[in-house]
Amino acid sequence: MANFLWLHLKKLDWILISSILLLCAIGSLVLFGIDAGEGTGNFFPRQILFIAMGLTAMLGLSFFDFRILKNNSVILIILYAFAFISLVAVLIFGVKIRGTFAWFRFGSFNFEPVEFAKIVLILILAKYFSSRHVEMYRIRHIVISVFWAGIPLILVLLQPDLGSALILVSIWLGVVILSGIKPRHLFIVLVSGILLSLMSWFFVLKPYQHQRILTYLNVAKDPLGYSYNSIQSKIAIGSGGFWGKGLGYGTQGQLDFLPEKQSDFIFAIFAEEFGLTGVLALFAVFLLFFWRLIKIIFNCNNNFFRLFISGFAVMIFGQIFINVGMNLGLLPITGISLPFISYGGSNLLINFIALGIIENIVTHSKKRLMAEMS
Repeated sequence: MANFLWLHLKKLDWILISSILLLCAIGSLVLFGIDAGEGTGNFFPRQILFIAMGLTAMLGLSFFDFRILKNNSVILIILYAFAFISLVAVLIFGVKIRGTFAWFRFGSFNFEPVEFAKIVLILILAKYFSSRHVEMYRIRHIVISVFWAGIPLILVLLQPDLGSALILVSIWLGVVILSGIKPRHLFIVLVSGILLSLMSWFFVLKPYQHQRILTYLNVAKDPLGYSYNSIQSKIAIGSGGFWGKGLGYGTQGQLDFLPEKQSDFIFAIFAEEFGLTGVLALFAVFLLFFWRLIKIIFNCNNNFFRLFISGFAVMIFGQIFINVGMNLGLLPITGISLPFISYGGSNLLINFIALGIIENIVTHSKKRLMAEMS
């Protein structure tokens, strides 16, 4: 048994795992500084617990043979149905936080079902397109994929959670493009997306979401209201300079000028305390993470796993892009956390679960290569 465990652990991609652990360590360090400044100790110990739970889930799932998902559509339909039910249930029984019904509350912990829905959507799209990649010239497959993505998208917009809705759209678009969509079909999709966005402005988005977008276009419009967070975030990033002010010494964060500093604006806090040098180091770790994912994609022997890992990479990249963009004032504030850095259990745990699937793919890919070489 011990020998089996050792051989299995040796097959895991430890460079990928190391990059994840390093990102989690960076986030935990920033949260430790926030706790020290507030004197409460609310975030750091909980984040360590979330990381421990996530690592346990990842290592445990790496033993499970996820080829069953490739060969059994019923399981994926059950997972999709569960994601659908949870998204409906949260609209009825969920708690309202910052104007959004997006969380279930279990004691002192919250769970956001859209995080589970993101991974399920990636699995569904990967399964659908991997079995029809030779028929991607048929536009009906694009239409059917819109149906799979549209149901959770509508439910998320009803919460309303514009940030998560954008991530769902990016997952769908990324997987569709990587599946080999024809250029003219892509053009139709993009035009349709623009038209739907215009319709959403009038019929879907709430007034406060209108204000966030309008103040993004004109920050001076409401500097003490909707523009306040964006202005304070840019002040924090700019004041960090080259080397930063040091852990726990950032004025914008420690003096509470910047709200949601543990989640939405943790990048601004990190930039203020560790400066441009720290930001470049953080991006270097993210690049290492994506490099390993790309390498795993090229080593996969089937389209289902390639599309799943690609969809996961698109999801993580989209979250990074939106979070950093809104911290820099380049994008409207949408409430998207920075993966593996921001405080929160839902996003972190689901990401580790997806990584458990990826590590299982790695072990089977190495088994296949060893069999071919023998």
